[in-house]
Amino acid sequence: MKEDLKLLENIYQNAQMGIVGIDNILDDITDKKLKKAIQEQRNDYHDIALKITKYLEQLHHQPEEISSIAKIMTYIDAKVSTMTNKKASNYAMMMIKGNNKGITEIKEKINDYEGSNKEVIKLAKELLRIENKNLNQLKKFLNRN
Repeated sequence: MKEDLKLLENIYQNAQMGIVGIDNILDDITDKKLKKAIQEQRNDYHDIALKITKYLEQLHHQPEEISSIAKIMTYIDAKVSTMTNKKASNYAMMMIKGNNKGITEIKEKINDYEGSNKEVIKLAKELLRIENKNLNQLKKFLNRN
């Protein structure tokens, strides 16, 4: 049970970090296709976070939110990274870096998981699938101004 909660918390925070990162840049994106793609990605993160929250509630556990410091650091990083470069390709690259980090973290957590709950693994793999889909979708925007 402890291993299940640990992996679920990690998945939840990964999805929340995706939401926070997107919220920091979404209003600044002027490329309509990129903005739509990133909004859809935010919806995917929200959906998986909701699934995890419901699952945790069944276990009588509330998900731990991302720290305020992490949120502030993400905000500052987003603003600094886009201060002088507002091109769609720059926003796409920022998101790709986040997706790569998310993929690495999820794979690491799945490999470290010592539990046997198939539903927990299924949720982790669902987030991994979302991260990979997002990554592939964003690559199309690397050459856009």
